[in-house]
Amino acid sequence: MRIISGTFKGRRIATPKNLNARPTTDFAKEGLFNLLDNRFDYTDTNILELFAGSGNIGLEFVSRGVRHVTALEWDARNLAFLKKVCGELHISNYQPLRADVFEFVKTSSGPYDLVFSDPPYANPRLAEIPDLVFGSNLVAPKGWLILEHGRANNFAEHPNFVEERHYGNVHFSFFQPK
Repeated sequence: MRIISGTFKGRRIATPKNLNARPTTDFAKEGLFNLLDNRFDYTDTNILELFAGSGNIGLEFVSRGVRHVTALEWDARNLAFLKKVCGELHISNYQPLRADVFEFVKTSSGPYDLVFSDPPYANPRLAEIPDLVFGSNLVAPKGWLILEHGRANNFAEHPNFVEERHYGNVHFSFFQPK
């Protein structure tokens, strides 16, 4: 895993072989952040990362100077890895929490400027995520939900859908509050 820009630019973070995660490819991450760099002032941005996995996206946000990232991860090995990386990099604005995303979303008090969700592509509840996030008012009025998914999902008919971008097999759907 590599940080592509910001304070930790070029830093490679070795992920353990037993990590239960699929890190977003560098190609897809570069495309995503090229788009986001023109839309966000990171210094004033609070982020909720759902299904943090390896922390690849959240750590990239931290490197680019976001105010705070709350990262949710259920798998204990992944969570231990995230905490270890935070310690090694002396990061205090990345908060990894062990939580079931679907339960957390129901009870969280947001709002967040950006909610990034990267569930396992085979998660049977993946298609529910936009409704759950917007139903819980987690996204600030001018904020965004970005959902990473495979090509099997299409959210174009969702009322909060704005656009979709794809980079190889990685698809990002962008949503905003109405």
